Amino acid sequence: MRRKLAAGNWKMNGTSASLDELTALMATHPDPQVDILICPPATLVTSAVVTAADHALQIGGQDCHRNESGAHTGDISAAMLRDAGASYVLTGHSERRTDHNESDEEIRNKTKAAHAAGLIAVVCIGETLKEREAANTLDIIAGQLAGSLPDVLTAENTVIAYEPVWAIGTGKVPTTNQIGEVHDYIRSRLEQRYGAGVGTSIRILYGGSVKASNAAEIFAVSNVDGALVGGASLKASDFSPIVTALQNA
Repeated sequence: MRRKLAAGNWKMNGTSASLDELTALMATHPDPQVDILICPPATLVTSAVVTAADHALQIGGQDCHRNESGAHTGDISAAMLRDAGASYVLTGHSERRTDHNESDEEIRNKTKAAHAAGLIAVVCIGETLKEREAANTLDIIAGQLAGSLPDVLTAENTVIAYEPVWAIGTGKVPTTNQIGEVHDYIRSRLEQRYGAGVGTSIRILYGGSVKASNAAEIFAVSNVDGALVGGASLKASDFSPIVTALQNA
């Protein structure tokens, strides 16, 4: 059985006062039946790890460099995140792909760096609205999977997050049939490439305007093993119902 995962990406939001939201989230879910992950900005990773020290809540980074160290001003390596106490890191988020022109090759190298440092990589993929409207979604997904994932990985060190770019932060959500089609396709591609054992065991999250009001419906879709949540993860009062919906799925 794949253990479900509720992941929150705070993006470029949060100060030390935001750690109170972690405390509130942990109080609401003292013994969660699913994995819970929060990826705060890098400035809060160490403090978040300390805050969550006595709870199952996991802390992750939002990005890492492909190299372990070097002359890369402003960047953070996977080894540094691991040293700070993080256990996960996002790679390939659409905002990184767009804002920083990250290629599939770059994301693959970052994912390999995450694995080498002992982090679980949450590899993000997804199509734009133009690609969706051109009926190219599955081709785009196939290409991103092929280019962004290393040839060797395990279900223990890799999670896939399908986030249609046009649904991130827009309030637009694909139909459950559209989500199911893509998640089933991702599963089939993973099984073909890595074999039934690994391919069947890798968790696949959905992300894109997930909130309390639609979470249960999304979690009922085939091969949806959880969610990668943006804005709705910033407040415990918004994220907690999503965690509860996942536990009840």
